Amino acid sequence: MSRFLYMALCTALGAPLLVGCLGASTSSPAPIEVAAPGRWTSLAPLPTPRQEVAVAALRGHIWVMGGFGAAAEPTAAAESYDPATNAWTARPLLPTAVHHAAAVTVGERLFVLGGYAGGRVRWEPVGDVWEWNEARGAWEARAPMPTPRGALAAAVLNGRIHALGGAQRDALNVHEVYDPATNVWKTVNAMPTARDHLAAVAFQDRIWALGGRSSFLGTQYANVEIYDPAADAWRTGPPLPRGRGGLAAATLLDRIVVFGGEAPFRIFEATEMYEPAGNRWIAMAPMPTPRHGIGAAVVGAQIYVPGGGREPGFAATDVNEAYTR
Repeated sequence: MSRFLYMALCTALGAPLLVGCLGASTSSPAPIEVAAPGRWTSLAPLPTPRQEVAVAALRGHIWVMGGFGAAAEPTAAAESYDPATNAWTARPLLPTAVHHAAAVTVGERLFVLGGYAGGRVRWEPVGDVWEWNEARGAWEARAPMPTPRGALAAAVLNGRIHALGGAQRDALNVHEVYDPATNVWKTVNAMPTARDHLAAVAFQDRIWALGGRSSFLGTQYANVEIYDPAADAWRTGPPLPRGRGGLAAATLLDRIVVFGGEAPFRIFEATEMYEPAGNRWIAMAPMPTPRHGIGAAVVGAQIYVPGGGREPGFAATDVNEAYTR
């Protein structure tokens, strides 16, 4: 949804909701971790401000690819951040400008999957899969996803990429698995809940699908669904403290941590951690800059969360912050 249309909706809804329409942030309702909430560090800003980005870690660097750039138009920009020098490097552009793509690494192989081509008015779902070839310094095409889509999530388990949900026109529960060794996709048991703008991680030898939504103004899911590849079966996990889409997730020190997100008239500053011992979510130190349309990746003992939108709708930023537990 364009920022113009978003503000038009706010105006139509009237003054009582105007503050929310302007992007009021929302904290977590989960129990607060007082003893060790973690801390945030502000780092060198992202050279190309953007949101709805694809983020992954490769060889100790954080890569940020695609997204909405200036004037809410898709960008092919690819940039990598070096935590050791607190500096960014411009990388070769993606072959296609996309937003709402997903990115993962399998060993030392970096992949960008799906997304939408087209600007603020027309979003065209794509099934492209691109792999970064370090030796050639170029992106190379791999077998496309069977189901073109954007606003999907991806996670890696046992050397295979699980591509979950997303949308073409409506939200999908599609679950497709890619084997980089054979360059082959297969379709497996679909998610119980169709949703886009979700997050996903591999944790405890399972794939966890977290949050998401049915549409921008539709249901905002707190659902956590857990996939067992050995049984090709899903089960329900402990729900997020509050439903939303546009969030990011990563695993650190045998914990799942989720960040930010968006719901109608709100963005989230929440940092929440899944605590296996209590089978519950607890609130950690909130994000200094509430954002949605973000990605998260781990290098060392830190989770990096670059870019994103600072207000509901289109509001790209160059913020680059790292969380340490």
